[in-house]
Amino acid sequence: MNFAPFRIESGARTHEGRVRDHNEDSFCAREDEGLWAVADGMGGHEGGEWASARIAERLGEAELPAEFDAATDVIAEAIRAANRLILAEARQRQRQMGSTVVTLLVRDERYAVQWVGDSRAYLLRDGELIQLSRDHTQVQEMVDRGIMRPEDAIGHPMGHILSRAVGVRDEVEVSMATGEVVPGDVFLLCSDGLHGYVDEADITRLLSRGSPERASEDLVEATLANGAPDNVTVIAIWASDPTLLSLPDSVGT
Repeated sequence: MNFAPFRIESGARTHEGRVRDHNEDSFCAREDEGLWAVADGMGGHEGGEWASARIAERLGEAELPAEFDAATDVIAEAIRAANRLILAEARQRQRQMGSTVVTLLVRDERYAVQWVGDSRAYLLRDGELIQLSRDHTQVQEMVDRGIMRPEDAIGHPMGHILSRAVGVRDEVEVSMATGEVVPGDVFLLCSDGLHGYVDEADITRLLSRGSPERASEDLVEATLANGAPDNVTVIAIWASDPTLLSLPDSVGT
C-alpha cells in the first residue's frame, strides 16, 4: 500500500479495566492496508462482546480498493453489514445489543475517519490535540442544538447515552470526516474508556511518547491509574517522514 511520503507505524492495546471481568471492546489493525478500527460493544458479556467482534471481523475481511473514496465506501458498507447482522442476532436473542465503532483510513496523503457512537478519533498535530469525530450522544446533540453549553456537557450524567449505535436500528448512518496527512501527524482511536477518564492534557502528553506501542500502553496505564471502571481500547498511529533517522535518546561519549 502506498503511504508515500510517510512511514506509518501503529500500536494497539485493550484492557477490561479494573471493575469489569470481561472486555466488550474489539479492534482491527490492518497496518499494511492503512485501516484501523475500535468498537465498543454494549449488551453484556454475550451481547456487547459479540457485537463489537462482528464489526471488527467485517472490517478485517473487507476487500479495500486502492482508490481512496471507493475504500471509504467499502468501510461504510462493512459497518452497515455488521449492523444488519447484529440486529438480526439481537432479535433472535430477544435482547438489545449493539456497538459503537470508529475507523481510520490512511491512503497516500489523505485520511478518512468514519464513526457511529462515541468512540473517538483524535489528531495530534504541532502539539495540538484535535477531536476529529463528534460523539453521537444525546448530550452532544443538545450542545449542537444550543440547548446546553459545551462546558456543561463535560462530565454530564447523561453523557454516555448514545443517540446512534451499530445494531439497534434497521438503518445506521455512518459519519465521516476527511483531511490531509502531514508528516509528524499522530492519530488516536479509542473507546470511551479512555476519553471518559483521562483528560486531554494527559492524552496529548502521552500520545507521542517513544513509539506507538509505548504511547498506547501508557494511555491504557493512565486509565488504569485513574480507576478504569470501563473497558479501554487504544490505537496510536504515527505518520512520520521516512527520511528521518531514529536517533537514541542519548549518545554515550
